[in-house]
Order: sequence, then structure tokens, then C-alpha cells
Amino acid sequence: MKTLQFREALCEAMSEEMRRDENVFLLGEEVAEYNGAYKVSQGMLDEFGPKRVIDTPIAELGFTGIAVGASMNGLRPIVEFMTWNFAILAADQIINSAAKMLQMSGGQYNCPIVFRGGNGSAGQLAATHSQSFEAFYSHVPGLKVVTPANPADAKGLLKAAIRDNDPVVFLESEKMYGDKGEVPEGEFMIPIGVANVTKKGTDVTIVSFGKILKVVAEAVEVLEKEGVSCEVIDLRTVRPIDYPTVVESIKKTNRCVVVEESWPLASIASEMAYHLQRYAFDYLDAPVMRVMQTDTPLAFSPTLIPVALPSTDRVVKAVRSVMYR
Repeated sequence: MKTLQFREALCEAMSEEMRRDENVFLLGEEVAEYNGAYKVSQGMLDEFGPKRVIDTPIAELGFTGIAVGASMNGLRPIVEFMTWNFAILAADQIINSAAKMLQMSGGQYNCPIVFRGGNGSAGQLAATHSQSFEAFYSHVPGLKVVTPANPADAKGLLKAAIRDNDPVVFLESEKMYGDKGEVPEGEFMIPIGVANVTKKGTDVTIVSFGKILKVVAEAVEVLEKEGVSCEVIDLRTVRPIDYPTVVESIKKTNRCVVVEESWPLASIASEMAYHLQRYAFDYLDAPVMRVMQTDTPLAFSPTLIPVALPSTDRVVKAVRSVMYR
């Protein structure tokens, strides 16, 4: 094992795959000369050269379209968006081209492509730069949607995404790039669509993904002191979702709280609540509870941001509620 920052784990994953397969290349704004807006591609231009690490104009729709076309012709692009909020401009290429190409071409064209970059709230960036897009893209057939929560998962899942023959939306967080964690040495991949039970427990199942798991961890510390044994599941992937792992956990704990950074309507948490009432109804001793961002655009004000986002206190209260405490 070795200790890496989140950004270093991503860089290592991309570099290893580019050494392994000459068809893999990286493009995006500031990925080359500047080593990436968040220094994720540090040193990659020096190693792979300007034909495989490509600085693009500030034109998300344009360079995403180029990458989709390249993927249809046998290459395996990695598209970096400085933030997924900017990728709204490329939604037509992601949703109407990449996601649908295999079906619309009758199986003649795959789109082996990874779209990656910063997602969700990252401080005082105001409403237009603070959105979480997990549910947005998981709604689309043809896409796989991945959201790693630590450096090891970042590397293992990104390598799997690069090798996947389908388009993969890879959602990171600007607040996590400096996070440190242990990463296995050598060849290391995590299969897409397999959740991770990060903590075993018997009283309640807490389901979450991405950076909001940090809030979950803080809440679990509080709850454990109250004698509540929490089982924590990191979905890792929100399309496809590893429902069987969650259902098996509910059979043991009989209670569930889903914590998500995004808005409540049509959320991953909503889908999880439906699935559990459909396939684990007889095991539930309380309604499935959600802890979500408030149903408003995220404010710029530093006093309003923590009120809007899921907090340790809100998670603790939700767990107490399903425990009838």
C-alpha cells in the first residue's frame, strides 16, 4: 500500500492506462501545459506528449463532440471538465450522442469514453457552479455513472471506467482532490456496479456515496456513542446501483437512511426508497428516510450553505427517527 492524494490516484490511473493502451488519450481545458486546473494531470504532458494530452479551447460542446467521434473510431478518450457545471454545455453530446450511439447504430458503434471532473458543491461558488449531477446523468440509459469517495476507489474505478466499452460519467469533487488515503500497489481495479460496505452494523443501514460520506462518518461517531450500531454502504456507482447489497443489509438492520448531496426530487435516494419498499418491504421496521440538500439552488452566502447541505446533525436526527428515539 502507498499513500496518495485523490488527485494523484486519478493521475496514476490515467497514466497507467495510457502506458498500457496507446488509444487512450486525455483532453480538456488546461490539462496539458498547466498540468490540470486541479493538478490531476501533473506530469502527463511531459510523459505522453501533446498528441495524447491535449489542451482545448473553452468550448465544452466542441471538444466533447470531437471525443465522442474519436471513441466511435476506435480511440478511448478521457474528457476532463473543469467542473461538471460547465458540462451542461456538452449535455447534447453526452446524452444524445455518446449514451445512445450503441442502440441507434444497431450495435455497430461503441463509445468507450470517460467524462470526468469536479462535481457538487465546493464552497462559495454560487448556484450555477454548485450542482450535484449524479441523478441527472443516472437517468440516462446507455451511461454508467461513478462517484468515488477516496483515493483507492478513485484509482480502481477510473481504471475500470477507461477500459469499459460504454460511456462512463465519472464524478469527482473539487473538495476531495487533496484528500489522502492508502492505495494498493501495482495493478488494481474496482468493478463498476459493486457497492462497498465500509462499516458493519446491526441497527440501521446508512447508504451514501461521494464526498458526503465524510458527513456520514461524523454522524456515525455520534450515533455509536449513543449505542446505535450503524452499517454504512458506499454505493460507489449510481448507474448501475448495487441494490442486492443494500437489500441484504436491510434484512439485517431493518432500517435505512439515505444521504445524498443533491436535491430531493427524482434523486438517487428516491429511487433507493422505491426499490427497498418494493423488494425489502417485509424487512423494514420504519420508513426509509432521506437526508438531502434543500430544494433550492445553493446559496453563495457562507451562512446559508451549511443550512442547505446534509449535515452531521441532520443525519443523526434521521437515524434517531427510524430508531423511534
